[in-house]
Amino acid sequence: MAKRLDLKDVNIFYGAFQAVADVSLTVLPRSVTAFIGPSGCGKTTVLRTLNRMHEVTPGARMQGSVLLDDDDIYGSGIDPVGVRRAIGMVFQRPNPFPTMSIRDNVVAGLKLQGLRSRKLLDDTAEYALRAANLWDEVKDRLDRPGGGLSGGQQQRVAIATAVANEPALLLADEPTGELDSVTADSVFSALKAANTELGVTVLIVTHDTAVSANVRRVIAIRDGRTSTETLRHDGGDGSALGHAVEYAVLDRAGRLQLPREMTETLEMRDRVRLELQPDHIGVWPDQPSSGGTGSGPATSTEDDA
Repeated sequence: MAKRLDLKDVNIFYGAFQAVADVSLTVLPRSVTAFIGPSGCGKTTVLRTLNRMHEVTPGARMQGSVLLDDDDIYGSGIDPVGVRRAIGMVFQRPNPFPTMSIRDNVVAGLKLQGLRSRKLLDDTAEYALRAANLWDEVKDRLDRPGGGLSGGQQQRVAIATAVANEPALLLADEPTGELDSVTADSVFSALKAANTELGVTVLIVTHDTAVSANVRRVIAIRDGRTSTETLRHDGGDGSALGHAVEYAVLDRAGRLQLPREMTETLEMRDRVRLELQPDHIGVWPDQPSSGGTGSGPATSTEDDA
């Protein structure tokens, strides 16, 4: 069953280093959300925190709360293994058991939980492989080793393995990062199928613009903070997604990050001039841009301190 996810004032540390600061956001059930940003910005750290995978790194700790339908997954007595069962994860590099059959790879988690019914295991494997858009490709060789599949097929086996556990959320960390465009499209299609056909909430970390351009909500992370959100709506001409609107994220201290491409275009640096208007706040460069179209330097009625 899909569930709502709420992050509230999340701060993540590795020893004394703070990797993520003051992240608050809500992910609605049955949605698809992508995290984007430069390498090292904190997007994978945020993702791994959502099912407590970051805890396997020595010195890692989290402040704040992560709520799954109002239940704090970091609450006292909460078993991290149970959290990872409810919130599945697909990694950048698929890691099937190379000598284990395709079928047994998909249902490995269920077997570890004690499920022994061959019929139920077989039915679950078919259900999960269909959800991952892989059934037709492997249905006649389910007993062959998973290590013999192509990279894209192995990645879809990983998706099927996660789906077999009926997760409330599915996290995907750069799932298309090492694949060619055709194979990457098949993997992304499998994630979309898990969302649209099974109702699984999906969160993806990606550098792939072909992925982020086809997701309704894209959250940019920069320097460990949520920077902007881009929302796409249904196209009026019947296309899947239409016009995109970009928003800056305002944190609880009133801080926001202006998109780099905007500040560079207007040569904004160090400080900007603000002016409150009846229905908006105006933001201008402190000095006119080299193109001569600025509004002039900021003026001051007081001496510098």
